[in-house]
Amino acid sequence: MRDEQDVLLPLTSGGPGRDRSFEHGGKGLQHALDLAQRAYDGRSLDMDPLPATLPSTGIGEIPALDLLAPLVLGGARRLGARTTFAHMNPPTPWITWAATFWNATLNQNLLHRDTGPAARAIEARAIEWIAPLFGMDGGHMTSGSTLANLTALWAARELRNVRRVVASAAAHLSVRKAAHLLGLELIETRPRPDGSIDPTQMPAGLHDVCLVLTAGTTTVGAIDALELAGTAAWTHVDAAWAGPLRLSEQHAWKLAGIECADSVSVSTHKLFFQPKPSAVVLFKSTSEAHDAMTFVAGYLDTPNIGVQGSHGAVAVPLLATLLAWGRSGLAARIDRCMAHAEHLAAWIDSRNDLELHSPPRTGIVVWRSRAGRAAREIAAALPPGCVSLVSLDGDLWVRNVAANPLAEPTLLVDVLGAALT
Repeated sequence: MRDEQDVLLPLTSGGPGRDRSFEHGGKGLQHALDLAQRAYDGRSLDMDPLPATLPSTGIGEIPALDLLAPLVLGGARRLGARTTFAHMNPPTPWITWAATFWNATLNQNLLHRDTGPAARAIEARAIEWIAPLFGMDGGHMTSGSTLANLTALWAARELRNVRRVVASAAAHLSVRKAAHLLGLELIETRPRPDGSIDPTQMPAGLHDVCLVLTAGTTTVGAIDALELAGTAAWTHVDAAWAGPLRLSEQHAWKLAGIECADSVSVSTHKLFFQPKPSAVVLFKSTSEAHDAMTFVAGYLDTPNIGVQGSHGAVAVPLLATLLAWGRSGLAARIDRCMAHAEHLAAWIDSRNDLELHSPPRTGIVVWRSRAGRAAREIAAALPPGCVSLVSLDGDLWVRNVAANPLAEPTLLVDVLGAALT
């Protein structure tokens, strides 16, 4: 029998019917919360309990949650675990869970003023708070920095007649994608040994070039020479990873010069600790950039700006977090992550059997064994979520990423030490 709350009540001739599946669930929502708080082994990937084909008759909401919980909750990686130190994916604070729940109950669409009036204003306010950190005057949110980078290069092509893109070969692959989609020639330069762009490899004549500088490369966390900003027709800084360091009094200096760029992208689902997908693209002259990327349609009451059409109220959890923590609270979590990376790097550097690729500048620690232990062998000996692997010049290295403020570096070092003995 289906729970009474799950019953689909038919329409009646006397008036509008009710469908409890669209009403506030009370017991059902509490059940979902209870399931989320249960302990799961973190390894369940069993799809067998699910029907192989679309069922003709549903089993009801609560039974569906019970069936899915072991897979969704048990099969996920716990990003806030004490030894989770592998990827650029942080745990999210509970205030974002609440705000995301609000969003789901409303399903706002910011494409149209009538379907997201408050959500549009909230996004504008979040951008107003964030943009000055980077010397930009505004921008908008996107679903990740891949779209943010595409948006920035699109603006560069339209406004500065850019025909070429120059970036380090260590730049994110989204730069390659964007250049391809926009029909721009891509020139990738060989990075310096520390992973940053080599200014001596720059081509002559940058009058038709969008120079892409990276603040926190995906592989080793390197920061390109941001003093190069302003030397090309357009400069875009991909600060997807390291951009939030601008909030930290301790680390903000590492991004000096970013304010001279024409555009900046930041993944707020990284060190702003937001649920995916969430990012911002920011501009030095937002009105100019937005005007170049605006389309109108008869069914819209306001022009559509940028790559995306429909998009949800992802700024709600972002603004909630910024309001709850403030700049100092967010900076404290970022500083804690950076300290975790420095602790791990110091331990690696102290061991004769390990080689540290370079000192971590933005919380990414890359290392390998000097004793003949292959990177894959090391990773296989560790609990899931401890490390990831990265290829540098054809060699495989072990990689740790400090995106988890709940990690315990002392425990991680103990786990690594045991695996290396």
